[in-house]
Amino acid sequence: MSHSRALNDDEVIAEMKKMVAFINQEAIEKAREISVKADEEFNIEKAKLVRQESINIEATFQRKIKQAEVQKKIAQSNFVNKSRLKVLQTRQAYLEELFNDTRQKLQEISADKAKYTSLLKNLILEGLYSLLDESVSLIVRKADINLVESVIPQVSEAYHTATNQKVDITVESDHHVPASSAGGIILTSNHGRIRVNNTLEERLNLAQEEMLPEIRVLLFGHSPNRKFFN
Repeated sequence: MSHSRALNDDEVIAEMKKMVAFINQEAIEKAREISVKADEEFNIEKAKLVRQESINIEATFQRKIKQAEVQKKIAQSNFVNKSRLKVLQTRQAYLEELFNDTRQKLQEISADKAKYTSLLKNLILEGLYSLLDESVSLIVRKADINLVESVIPQVSEAYHTATNQKVDITVESDHHVPASSAGGIILTSNHGRIRVNNTLEERLNLAQEEMLPEIRVLLFGHSPNRKFFN
């Protein structure tokens, strides 16, 4: 039976050094493994953060682009609306100037007695055809009283010929068309309850209302937004 020999001090020290070296090597390898794993996890996390931040930056960029596009469209729309409004205001001012000039020219109509006399007869006849009454009163400018009274016989005869009815026409002495008016006639019947305004100003207002679409086309052309025409 053999017995193991006891290690001397040098051998013990040598064995301890081997054990320490082994432990150190194990610690170094473990530290390296931990470091590599930490680097991998760091890189993975960093990549995630970079990717997420890139997504956030891209989303912010796209949002700002959309906001800029919306603001651009709003600015363009406001500019177009302001431009259209300015065009409409300019056109309206031009139309008002045109009609004001026309109203001023109305004052010149009564200066030509022959033409004005013929016009008065036609205005009275038109009013009589509208009323179709046996008794009609005329309201005129004071300056036109004699002229109107002079054409009443001709108007009565023309009315009788056209309708086979007689009409009693009188010129009111208590009521008059204002002297500032360009002229014309106001016809009344049934004690003033029925009224036909055939003054030149009123006829111009009616013509302005009825012909305004035509006048707009003549002056400014058709609207570019209009697709259909009658």
